[in-house]
Amino acid sequence: MREALVLATMLAGCAAGTPRPIVDQVAVATVTAAAESDPVDTAADAADDPAIWRNSAEPAKSLVIGTDKKAGIHVYSLAGKRLSFTPAARLNNVDLREHGGRVIVAASDRADVANAHVALFTLDTAAAKLVPLGRYPVGPGEAYGMCLWTRASDKALFGFVVLKDGRIDQLSIDVSGATPVVRTVRSMKLGTQSEGCVVDDRTGKLYVAEEDVGLWRFDADPSAPTTAEALPRVDSKTLFADAEGLALAPEGADGGYLIASSQGDNAYVVYRLPDVRYVGRFRIAGSAGIDATSETDGIELAIGDFGPNYPEGLFVVQDGDNSPDPQNFKFASWKTIREALGLK
Repeated sequence: MREALVLATMLAGCAAGTPRPIVDQVAVATVTAAAESDPVDTAADAADDPAIWRNSAEPAKSLVIGTDKKAGIHVYSLAGKRLSFTPAARLNNVDLREHGGRVIVAASDRADVANAHVALFTLDTAAAKLVPLGRYPVGPGEAYGMCLWTRASDKALFGFVVLKDGRIDQLSIDVSGATPVVRTVRSMKLGTQSEGCVVDDRTGKLYVAEEDVGLWRFDADPSAPTTAEALPRVDSKTLFADAEGLALAPEGADGGYLIASSQGDNAYVVYRLPDVRYVGRFRIAGSAGIDATSETDGIELAIGDFGPNYPEGLFVVQDGDNSPDPQNFKFASWKTIREALGLK
């Protein structure tokens, strides 16, 4: 259901330093989560970013991967039950691709803040467990964002590591041999702190969120120019700083939706592809024993049948406040979100 349009003025005479209330200047829809994950093990700001593996043979047995950036990485069932945990120091963002008959999982590794690394795993789908392949150097700087891309022309696998200062290093990832070969093949740069990224495998376009500025689009091919196309800006009306996680809902050759986490107002913003046109905003409200989401970092969306609770797709988000428990991840139905926004 869609909330009524709320217009309000700020209270006069607020003391200096008092947080300003969030004021909705455009309509915002609300949905509720269908499930939530078990909390991560560590307190405070710990859970960060999810990835989704869809079991095409048995969709209800699909898996969700989520990082605890202070301890390691979890694998969850669609009911949110933790099935396994792999210790690892300071993994931040995570993504996966099915490649060469295996599920390859990559995470940005911040264990050395002066030198970025990427940690690679395979997902043992039967055991619901991650098998480490090693950690590999990327370049100087602190690793934040991470996303993968499978090039359509030759099925080559690439990764993008977004550094805290806005540099984006593109990696060639070869997992055909006994030991992965990871090479940095080019770098791009945004002006300030950035993190969230996602690549559209259909079109070869990389989307990156510069937290206080807005969204950008690059050509993902390593031979392409490194210039960025400016997309919607942080305007404190539809998109609020920090602009964080990004996710895609592909439709057809180049259509569908791009979703961004608008962390500053606890919302999610939906844009129509390919022109990245604003179409709506929504929040995940509390209901039936599952609390609302707030201050979301990473998000992920996978389209398709995930069983009766998620017949058209699964949307997973990090929840910044899961009090009194540590942070966790919330699971919502893409069908419910689409209907709430009136998307065809």
